[in-house]
Amino acid sequence: MSSSPERFSGLASLSEAKAQGRPIVAITAYDFPTAQIVDEAGVDVVFVGDSVGTNVLGYATEREVTLDDICHHLRAVRRGVARALILADLPYQTYETPDDAVANARRLVADGADLVKLEGGREQLEKVRALVAAGIPVCGHIGFTPQTLFVPGQKGRVQGRLRAGAEALLADARALEEAGAVALVLELVPEALGGLISRALRLPTIGIGAGRECDGQVLIVHDVVGFSPRTLRLARSYGEARAQMAAALQTYAREVRE
Repeated sequence: MSSSPERFSGLASLSEAKAQGRPIVAITAYDFPTAQIVDEAGVDVVFVGDSVGTNVLGYATEREVTLDDICHHLRAVRRGVARALILADLPYQTYETPDDAVANARRLVADGADLVKLEGGREQLEKVRALVAAGIPVCGHIGFTPQTLFVPGQKGRVQGRLRAGAEALLADARALEEAGAVALVLELVPEALGGLISRALRLPTIGIGAGRECDGQVLIVHDVVGFSPRTLRLARSYGEARAQMAAALQTYAREVRE
C-alpha cells in the first residue's frame, strides 16, 4: 500500500499514464467504506459498475440494474473517494437514444462520476458523440458486454477469437476513439488482440480478462479480496475476506450464547 498516493487527478492523467508506460490500476467499489479503502490503497480509477447488481444486490444479471441503483451507490462511493477518478456505468437501456444518454449521464456526473461508461462499438457512436458534445467524458466497453451477452449460470465467452471478430473489435475501438472516447474497457478478448488494440489507440485501454498488454487492469473488489464465493480464471484472490468474516461472526455468535 502506498503511504501517500498521489491524486490521479483529471482525465489527462489517463492519457499521461499511457504515454509514460505506467499501468492504470482500477477496481470496483459500491459503498463508502470500500471506497475509502481502495482509494487509500492508491488505485487510480474506481468503477461504480453495473456489476453491483450481481455482486451486491442479488440480481441475476446486470440488466436488472437501474439508474437509481447506480446513483445510490455512486453517491456513497463519491463520499469515500478523495483522490482517484470515479467511473460510473450507464445501466442497460438508459442510453437507447443520444438524448437519453446525455440526460442519464448528467445524473451520474451530478452524483459524483468523473466519466461514464457505455457498452458497444460502432452502433453507439452517435451517443458517444452526443455525450462528448455535452462535455461528458466517455469510456467505451467492447469485447464481452455483460448487459447484452451475459447469461445467468454461464461463464462469459471470450470475444474476437476468430479473425473476423478480431477485426470488428479493432474497428470498433478505433471508431470509439475517433468519436471522442477518453478510455476503453476491453473485456474477455485474447491477450494478443488486447495488445493489438492497445497499441493501435492513443487512448488508454483497461482490460478485464484481456491479457497483460492492456494499459490498465480492472477487477471486481469482491474477487480481489476473497469475499466472493466464486473462483474465476481472470481474477486472482489476494485475500480471504469471506473466510475471515465468517470466522469472526461465528466467534461472536458463540460468545453471545455462552
